[in-house]
Amino acid sequence: MNALRKTALLAGLTLMASTASAGVDEDMKGLASKSGCFTCHSIEAGAKGPNGMAPIGPAWQDVARMYKGKPGADTFLTRVVLEGSNPYGSHWKDKVSGLAMPPNNVAIKEADALKLVRWILAMAK
Repeated sequence: MNALRKTALLAGLTLMASTASAGVDEDMKGLASKSGCFTCHSIEAGAKGPNGMAPIGPAWQDVARMYKGKPGADTFLTRVVLEGSNPYGSHWKDKVSGLAMPPNNVAIKEADALKLVRWILAMAK
């Protein structure tokens, strides 16, 4: 295969991968929106909450950075999504305006929560 064909093939594969990734992102954003996640969370760090206050919940990029490389993070965070978090043990204290994450086991199925959590964790850079 000549160099021009290899370059064209690589460019095509890269485009297909980024298109597939964009589709996954849109699917996950849709799931998050349908499940009410954007009421408290943003994707990017630095977003403000209501009336310019600290956001209600942490940005997902911050969550991804905090849990990057931690074994079992996806399982732990899926439990937090479904069952809620402890306001007394929050490591987001003074960084967000919310005290705890409420249970969401009615708004989202466990399998969907796990997919969403894994997508969030993939945001770590």
